[in-house]
Amino acid sequence: MGLFDQLSSVLQQYANSSGENPQASEHFDQVAQAAPSSALADGLAAAFRSNSTPDFGQMLGSMFNQSNGDQKAGILNQLLASGGPALLSQLGGAGGGLAALLGGGSQLTAQQASQVSPEVVQQLAVHAEKSDPSLIDKASAFYSEHPALIKTLGGAALTIAMAKMAQKTNA
Repeated sequence: MGLFDQLSSVLQQYANSSGENPQASEHFDQVAQAAPSSALADGLAAAFRSNSTPDFGQMLGSMFNQSNGDQKAGILNQLLASGGPALLSQLGGAGGGLAALLGGGSQLTAQQASQVSPEVVQQLAVHAEKSDPSLIDKASAFYSEHPALIKTLGGAALTIAMAKMAQKTNA
């Protein structure tokens, strides 16, 4: 029996959860150590899509704000790839600032990404998701490799994420 299987009793507390669990942060630490990144990604995607959490762009901007330079570059490059070439023009002045940072290149560096505000990331996420509906899944897969950042979303998002992981273990 794997460690993830041993944590099924923790996850069962979330299987039929209708509200935020005050121990969600502690439980998430336990589960994140054992769960495959795909399970974390599924849980995070459920939190991103939930009507009980802020919208996707706001949550992504919040995680971006807590990220290091490499993480910021990774998610920004994902957003830019998902949004396509027209994405920067849809952002008005913010898009021009990003275009200047790119300097004709196609990938932002950690240093360049650190100059981008969470508000711009929020706008990028909103526009890019319209171009690429699978963006939530891609962003979830990216951040599943960084569970400490997922925890910054708070108890409601963690409760939803763990409820989704509990559903998967019951299936």
